[in-house]
Amino acid sequence: MPKRTTIVFDDDVYKKLVDESIRRYGTAKALSKVVNEIVRKGLSAERELLQLLYSERAFKVAEEDFEKFRRGLSKTLEGR
Repeated sequence: MPKRTTIVFDDDVYKKLVDESIRRYGTAKALSKVVNEIVRKGLSAERELLQLLYSERAFKVAEEDFEKFRRGLSKTLEGR
């Protein structure tokens, strides 16, 4: 069941949301729908990032291999 609340947006954020609502749905009246979609995406992305950060590593790299890669990358960036 949808809940009502009041959110105070900065002017620039509000304008972007209205513009996005008009772009997606052809009307500014779909503002709540746009905000819900953006918040859902943001929450999902945050959850995925936290899972990635706190998950076990998918692979291990030997310190020597990493150092070899780092030196090669450094040489490439320096143009040698």
